[in-house]
Amino acid sequence: MGKNIVLFGAQWGDEGKGKIVDMLVDKADIVVRFQGGHNAGHTLVIDGKKTILRLIPSGILHAHVMCLIGNGVVLSPVDLLSELDELESNGIPVAARLRISDLCPLVLPTHVALDKAREAARGAAAIGTTGRGIGPAYEDKVARRALRFADLFDSSTFADRLKEIMTYHNFLLQQYYKVAPIDFQSVYEALLSFIPRLMPLRADVVSLLQQARRDKCSIIFEGAQGTLLDIDHGTYPYVTSSNTLAGAASAGSGFGARGFDQVLGVVKAYTTRVGAGPFPTELMDDVGQHLATRGNEFGSVTKRPRRCGWLDMAVLRRSIALNGMTSMCVTKLDVLDGLKTVRICTGYRCGDAVLTDSPADIRTLAAVEPVYIDFAGWQESTVGITRFADLPVAAQKYLLALEEAAGIPIDIVSTGSDRKDSIVLKHPFQ
Repeated sequence: MGKNIVLFGAQWGDEGKGKIVDMLVDKADIVVRFQGGHNAGHTLVIDGKKTILRLIPSGILHAHVMCLIGNGVVLSPVDLLSELDELESNGIPVAARLRISDLCPLVLPTHVALDKAREAARGAAAIGTTGRGIGPAYEDKVARRALRFADLFDSSTFADRLKEIMTYHNFLLQQYYKVAPIDFQSVYEALLSFIPRLMPLRADVVSLLQQARRDKCSIIFEGAQGTLLDIDHGTYPYVTSSNTLAGAASAGSGFGARGFDQVLGVVKAYTTRVGAGPFPTELMDDVGQHLATRGNEFGSVTKRPRRCGWLDMAVLRRSIALNGMTSMCVTKLDVLDGLKTVRICTGYRCGDAVLTDSPADIRTLAAVEPVYIDFAGWQESTVGITRFADLPVAAQKYLLALEEAAGIPIDIVSTGSDRKDSIVLKHPFQ
């Protein structure tokens, strides 16, 4: 009997989802990306070799796994092919393992130009986007003017539709943002040149998933970014442009919501976020520098430094509620090695009240004072430990306190960047 798991980030992204997906694919048949675009970066380390994925699902390194890109993903053809070439140059037959929904909206060069022009125009009020055109592409999707993956292959209408949307984009670039337009002919010719390579990747993902369910396949639905970056429920406007919650797996892939068996949240043992926006537990001291250095906290796609802080249970409680989390994976425990004290934020003091759940309104979130509970740190290394009983007692107590506060079990603890550096307390596919 197959099992279908939604795996997502429970904080502000960068929790280490790629490693967890890669750990679980041995027992999976299909991995599906259901939202985001090439602004996401999933890093896999297998036997010391690092692979960074952006659009392509994290199961791509495994011959038995079919990888699907669902309709909820915005697709940049040029970046997809660049990633494909990079993987295939390392001997991974991506084209044989990957299929893409005809319904994916396209990310065009004009989307990238608009994204960058907007951020530049905002100046100090910039949101902190990756500048990869993701937001403008989602805007066009909602405005019902987007080009979709299937449109690439319709020779009778593609040129006219591309010209129409680029004319609109170039009007904004020139007349509002006062920057140079993007040449239509060069974009058109580039996209035409991609068609022979992209054509074999087309698929009706909904039908593939329905058949997989009938065949009792096991499926991982892989999210990008994290819960607090959700366009509706995150720290708006400092969010991404898609729904990052577990519930988006259904709409972003076409898989019926009743088909999901488990909702698995990935939780970093501390908290990070990239870009602007409120961050109550942020550390601007030596401890914050320790976390950044030991955790190599730089964006895998953007290389931007991540802001670091203590684990925030108020954020995690909100995430558990929003996603219906059934269990969690805790990553980067080893980054806390060597600290004299480790802390968990249990809630926020806001005036005379203490909030135990993260407020949705950032005006409230920006004004709160975190309330902490302290735990003894540990000086021993946890790197590569694969049994819970072998962890330092202080690390065990920290994890057990986290689990009790969350009210849901920990299935996996990651103790290093390599796939084998993990403690599996309960395999999600069991």
